[in-house]
Amino acid sequence: MKFNIPKEVSQVTETLNNAGFEAYLVGGCVRDLILGKEPKDWDVTTNATPEQIQKIFEHTFYENTFGTVGVVNDETEDLKLKTIEVTPYRLESEYSDSRRPDSVKFSDKLEDDLKRRDFTMNAIAYDPIKNELVDLYDGQKDIKNKTIKAVGGPEERFGEDALRILRAVRFKAELGFEIEKETGKAIQKMASKLEKISQERIRDEFVKIVMSENPMKGIELAHELEILKYIVPELEEGIGSDQKGAHIYTIWEHNLRAVQHSADKNWPLHVRLSALLHDVGKPATKRFDKIKKENTFYGHEVVGARMTEKILKRLKFPNEIVEIVTKLVRNHLFFSDVDKITLSAVRRIIANVGADRVWELMDVRSCDRIGMGVAKETSYRLKKYHSMIEEAMKDPVSVGMLKINGNDIIKNLKEKPGPKIGFILHALLEEVLDDPKLNTKEYLEKRADELLKLPEEELKKLGEAGKEKKDEEQEREVGEIRKKFGVK
Repeated sequence: MKFNIPKEVSQVTETLNNAGFEAYLVGGCVRDLILGKEPKDWDVTTNATPEQIQKIFEHTFYENTFGTVGVVNDETEDLKLKTIEVTPYRLESEYSDSRRPDSVKFSDKLEDDLKRRDFTMNAIAYDPIKNELVDLYDGQKDIKNKTIKAVGGPEERFGEDALRILRAVRFKAELGFEIEKETGKAIQKMASKLEKISQERIRDEFVKIVMSENPMKGIELAHELEILKYIVPELEEGIGSDQKGAHIYTIWEHNLRAVQHSADKNWPLHVRLSALLHDVGKPATKRFDKIKKENTFYGHEVVGARMTEKILKRLKFPNEIVEIVTKLVRNHLFFSDVDKITLSAVRRIIANVGADRVWELMDVRSCDRIGMGVAKETSYRLKKYHSMIEEAMKDPVSVGMLKINGNDIIKNLKEKPGPKIGFILHALLEEVLDDPKLNTKEYLEKRADELLKLPEEELKKLGEAGKEKKDEEQEREVGEIRKKFGVK
């Protein structure tokens, strides 16, 4: 087979070949090429040393102890191809901390480099000049059979870098492959070594699982292999915990189905995390109501928000993600009774989560609904919520839309606080509703000065006319919004 290799990558391998060195593509990029996928990044391995690599290429950087040299291409605009990593063949010593080799020795044999890699599907090298694959561990066969199998002895591979345990689960979620039996046994046996891995590295793999096409399967597998307890053990508290009511699944399965829906919709990370954790507080708040004869979970959104913040901070997520997800979890129950909720309450929730996040709160609500086992992700109630949010956010006919406010009139026009301020603002609003181009600070201040000179009775009439105009316009626009969503 002949693969389509970007010219920026081919230039690197050709330059190394022309200088008398071997050069192969290796790792995940070769696996993706075989699968017919576009690689996310490109890695080159060679028998050249870091110093020799730097002499060959004009723009490079070398800031690590593993020999990897970044070759920079200033001519391309594609960020994925801006830097190509070139690493010498290498041998690695013992991994005393189960994270990184105690020492690295460069080699002149490709075989030495391939035998240290994690899984057979990632231990295939490709020579783009000769159009040849070097596959010493039957990686192509395992790719064809959709199998995740460790190179050589699985316990040895996981002992070298325990994060490979989590990578196996991630590949399951991303590729839909199954973990080979002996590799799976070794994962269960070596799982405790994840305690030595930094939370940042665990977080990065966890994020890739959550952002995969099948986060539900990935998290289920993490539980089955007894490694979820080293990532988010709080999720396992919902296993076997019935909910009753509208829910047909346990808390555990409900949360997993919710995050899977967010993946099916291709929603961003913070929405997926919110969907996964929205009911994480339920096990801690579970009580049996003897009168209703069913389980209750009063305050689970408050407890869940605290737990979510703790989980995300423990995994070293950025503060922005922690804040957003915690807010979405805390407020996911807000839209509970469409007949009682008011527009002012909707405005408060918008203020709580932010105008840019309130629609994502509705996405989390949609995930919650699907997680219950409901066939449809929407309903009349959800349509009504959407309508009320748009009404509250649009707020097109209030004095708040004006480019000046009461304080501006008091300060700039030296007017005392009183009813006249309200009359003026509503009179100004009537003019702006007729001609939106008048809504400028310069015009409104000039017009307010003119209105201040009118008798109070005449000014009051203008203000009342403005209020009537506002009410008519608001009724019209709200009617259009509700018609759009098909609600009353």
